[in-house]
Amino acid sequence: MHGVDLGEQVMLPNLPWMIGGGLLLGLIAILGWVFTTWLRIKHGYPLDGQWGQALLPKTDRESAERIKLLTSENAQLRAEIGSIKDRLETMERIVTDEPSRLAHEIDQLRSN
Repeated sequence: MHGVDLGEQVMLPNLPWMIGGGLLLGLIAILGWVFTTWLRIKHGYPLDGQWGQALLPKTDRESAERIKLLTSENAQLRAEIGSIKDRLETMERIVTDEPSRLAHEIDQLRSN
């Protein structure tokens, strides 16, 4: 053991296995990237660049129409929520008001 170091004893005989393992890991990573890119293309997801920006943004007529419909639906739903809030406020006021006051208001409405 006098002129032989640890690198020659352990590393050198296993060097082909270490290089092969590194190459295999690199190959698996590349194949995984290719597979995920293929899945994204197959299912219609936009491809991303290195920093997350869309490489192929889809701004076709169908997408624009879908955005227009969703915007319209959103406005309708907001109006409906506003109406429901008003009705809820009225119900809360009825529940929390004094019973005699409520009865008086009902009698006034009946007399009109």
